[in-house]
Amino acid sequence: MDLGFTGRRVLVVGASAGIGFATAEALAREGAELLIASRDPAGIAVAAARIAAATGRRPASLAADLTQAGAAESLVAAAQARWGAIDALVDCVGGSIRSGFEALTDEDWLANYGFNVLSAVRIVRASLPLLRRGDAPSIVLMGAAASRMPYPNQIVSNVHKAGLLGLTKTLAGEYAAEGIRVNCVAPGRTLTRLWTDRAARMAAERNVTAEEVIAEFAHEIPLGRFGTPEEVAAMVIWLSSPRAGYVTGQTVNVDGGIARGLL
Repeated sequence: MDLGFTGRRVLVVGASAGIGFATAEALAREGAELLIASRDPAGIAVAAARIAAATGRRPASLAADLTQAGAAESLVAAAQARWGAIDALVDCVGGSIRSGFEALTDEDWLANYGFNVLSAVRIVRASLPLLRRGDAPSIVLMGAAASRMPYPNQIVSNVHKAGLLGLTKTLAGEYAAEGIRVNCVAPGRTLTRLWTDRAARMAAERNVTAEEVIAEFAHEIPLGRFGTPEEVAAMVIWLSSPRAGYVTGQTVNVDGGIARGLL
């Protein structure tokens, strides 16, 4: 299926690794013109080179830490100078702290709010003028299955990712009349560096292997395994594409069935 990305101008944030990288690489294969960004200068440069080697299309790249004021505006200014408009924005920034409630400080809450919610607010706000000039413009935010089925010891992510559901639905209603679609993808347990690092730490604490830790957590997933970044990226790309032109305000789980609620 041709998703209609040839020549479309796409800004992907959080693209140096994991789901963001998988999304950017797949978009390059689809023919999109890309500007990719990450807070890791070395990492985003390596990501651009890897995408070029794999697809023959080298994206523009820029280091930008959206937890810092002004970074979103600088990133969008680069897109303005390059294209003058944006057809799709994909925000793959996010993370969590594994901790019980009482161990968390105000600083923990505020730092993760800046990472998970305020960073999305900043890049959407900065991008709107260029999206208004785009062709069938769309925004996809990165949520988490935890927003619909809170995980133990991940209260910060549970709360903040639930906030992204509200942000998605509200923005979709506010900008629908301008033709800007806004959706959210909510991954479940996905084999990114976040999970492999977490499994390694837990394995060391328990004197077991990381593979055993992953298998333990996979046991709770109806499909019996973790997802891959590429599987999540496939949904991100479809929602970003003109093929999903009648879909807005939705949060779509890509979670192997772990979130069992009806809504």
